[in-house]
Amino acid sequence: MLKKRDLHDCHTLYDLMTHPEVFPFVRHKANCYDEFVFITKQTIEAEERGELISRTILDEWGAPIGTINLFDIQDHAGFLGTWLGKPYHGKGYNKPAKDAFFNELFYELGIERVFMRIRKTNIRSIKAAEKLPYVMNVNELRKPLYDQINAKENVYDLYEISKDQYTFHVLRTNPQEQESSQLLEA
Repeated sequence: MLKKRDLHDCHTLYDLMTHPEVFPFVRHKANCYDEFVFITKQTIEAEERGELISRTILDEWGAPIGTINLFDIQDHAGFLGTWLGKPYHGKGYNKPAKDAFFNELFYELGIERVFMRIRKTNIRSIKAAEKLPYVMNVNELRKPLYDQINAKENVYDLYEISKDQYTFHVLRTNPQEQESSQLLEA
């Protein structure tokens, strides 16, 4: 479902990213293929320096269909950025990709919280975020951060996924995970 970013997927990902329903919502936009390759190289190097975490989302046949990233990592927290190619919208890839990414972030890489800043006009992403039971709107709870991301203009809602809330959800919905963790503690 996920793999580390590499240059082999650039052609496919660039073609998917440039769709007019995807492109406006991509954080690192590339206006041509060579620029996309350059940005991908920079992303791989930034991950090696610990500045971000980036994965390619794969379909069930191993074909690249989008990316999922944690940007601006500070104090065991960062901002999520995800996009899927238009042919994969509404096909059920969003939640499994996020679950795989959150499992890696929280249980392997030491991340404690993930923030999502979503444009108030991006109804598709807002609905996708609000479908996830471990996501919380924190516009008021994290007011200083909310004000910071909206310093120029009030365009974003702020959401948070904490490791604790995510773990609670996983244990509540997957009893076999709870049994496994209890066995490990014994």
